[in-house]
Amino acid sequence: MKTTTTGLAAALLTATALPALAQDVSCPIKVGVLHSLSGSMAISETTLKDAMLMLVEQQNEAGGLLGCELEAVVVDPASDWPRFAELARQLITVDEVDVIFGNWTSVSRKSVLPVIEELNGLLFYPVQYEGEESSRNVFYTGAAPNQQAIPAVDYFLEELGVEKFALLGTDYVYPRTTNNILESYLMDNGIAEEDIFVNYTPFGHSDWSTIVSDVVALGEDGSMVGVISTINGDANVGFYTELAAQGVSADDIPVVAFSVGEEELSGLDTSNLVGHLAAWNYFMSADTEANAEFIAAWHEFIGDEARVTNDPMEAHYIGFNMWVNAVTEAGTTDVDAVREAMWGQEFPNLTGGTAVMGTNHHLSKPVLIGEIRADGQFDIISQTEEVPGDAWTDFLPESAVLESDWETLECGMYNTETETCVQLTSNY
Repeated sequence: MKTTTTGLAAALLTATALPALAQDVSCPIKVGVLHSLSGSMAISETTLKDAMLMLVEQQNEAGGLLGCELEAVVVDPASDWPRFAELARQLITVDEVDVIFGNWTSVSRKSVLPVIEELNGLLFYPVQYEGEESSRNVFYTGAAPNQQAIPAVDYFLEELGVEKFALLGTDYVYPRTTNNILESYLMDNGIAEEDIFVNYTPFGHSDWSTIVSDVVALGEDGSMVGVISTINGDANVGFYTELAAQGVSADDIPVVAFSVGEEELSGLDTSNLVGHLAAWNYFMSADTEANAEFIAAWHEFIGDEARVTNDPMEAHYIGFNMWVNAVTEAGTTDVDAVREAMWGQEFPNLTGGTAVMGTNHHLSKPVLIGEIRADGQFDIISQTEEVPGDAWTDFLPESAVLESDWETLECGMYNTETETCVQLTSNY
């Protein structure tokens, strides 16, 4: 494992130990920030832009990096997936950024991925996703399905006794792939196919009356029904509002969400959502010294003590600091050198314990289940030790034979049966 260097210590190491190695680094070191500041995903992504600006400012206050100031280059892809690709190309070829932190939805990441690989850029992706991917040019700091979706289903099965499942998602790659995995997993665990209701809606969907009624109808025979929600963006407002309108409480039909955190709840009347759940790797309510310091720094930076923190912010926090340490160790911002220095990087997470970057470019992370409180925060009701992220799920036959190891195998999609490396981009 690599030694963790943080904050001022990293700045001192940068300033005193690596001057010769850093001579070919162009100042300022540019950090691309690729998050939607408008459109349907702005409700979630704007805060991530602000978090990145805070992290860049903190690093500059600590002495910069390799003797250089950091400069954030912010663009707005406006929740337009092709625009993500266009702006990623602009960031690398015109703005000449050294790294990009960005994206939320998987469809935006899939749009960016061919550009990043073509131009040999470096992307840190901070949001839970469907897995089934491992690119040499991407580090995935959000949760893979085995760090969020599967444990959430286990909680429903083992703790709540859910017998029928409604898998509700926004209509794009993340919910569809995640639900394919979950359908397979549920049937492996004895849930009949006819007891799994799957529904997809467009981004920004607002009329939830029929869908919620259909979910309620699943339990007419007295079965315990649970909702697994991969609904993204502002469509969540309408969904939770309709649950309340139809008098559905967490005791009747619990919902566990994978894309609803403190930021999304801050715009809702949560009085009727008490008891519903979310599965993440971080909650603002985590009672640790590191989290208290992070929240205080966030409030000071943003100038508003009402602003919340959330899981993708922590993912950016971990990813950014790992990148800083990898650059420091490599003595350069060169993508290939930094990429290799990232393997095995360790950094304390905000909930206790330590995140470690695997050679499959996924983090080890704890799994947390949180219960919504009336104040829009979460009571943490379940927390595991760090779980290594799986790039490829064991619950789809075509994926169970795949392995990712960029250090030893030099491949993100290695077929253990044929002993061959498949190019990931050929799957698009």
